[in-house]
Amino acid sequence: KNKRDPKERVLFFSKDKQILSTILKEHDVVDWTASLSFAGIDNSYSPLLKDISSQRGSSFRSLCHAHLLHLTDLDSLLSTEHSEDHFRISSLNDSNVELVNKTWKFGGDEDGGRRVKKMIGNFPSCCIIDDHGQPVSWIILDDFCTMGMLHTLPAHRGKGYAKALVSCLARKLHAQGFPVYCFVEEENAVSYKLFKSLGFVEDPSYRASWWDCNF
Repeated sequence: KNKRDPKERVLFFSKDKQILSTILKEHDVVDWTASLSFAGIDNSYSPLLKDISSQRGSSFRSLCHAHLLHLTDLDSLLSTEHSEDHFRISSLNDSNVELVNKTWKFGGDEDGGRRVKKMIGNFPSCCIIDDHGQPVSWIILDDFCTMGMLHTLPAHRGKGYAKALVSCLARKLHAQGFPVYCFVEEENAVSYKLFKSLGFVEDPSYRASWWDCNF
């Protein structure tokens, strides 16, 4: 069979472990000889993935595990008036791709730049700009439709930018009828505390995980 393009992305969804096992084992969905990334997997399925990868002779490593938090109401968000009166809030554009990519934990390379460019071009974002119109803090809706990549440049931290941006993007998504949720890495206590303070509620029954094969 032909090997898949290493940049190709395959999306599949299953809430049934047996069906998922059949998809991965018996169908031409995954090329287990290629370099693979499994993103946003329910962590309860991780033993299954590790077992199959072992059977196929593939190496398997964990990248991160994350809490799932969602917003049920807007009461704890900063008000629109507060954000607009105190901060210069704008949206990211193509000229900001390099900056966002080099500060992204999972970016920094050419593939990361392509992904960031697609996110900025196709999904909502919010940023706070300085006197020169350059972003110093930002948040993006990523390709999981989750609020992510929240980052503030070190020289501009401690000013409430993150709270303002989360509140701004959450209100935009809610007004358009979209679910408002995020993944927060388990070791990122600062972000976890931030989202909880703004009214985000954790689903304790779910953990998302990211894995690499053959890297």
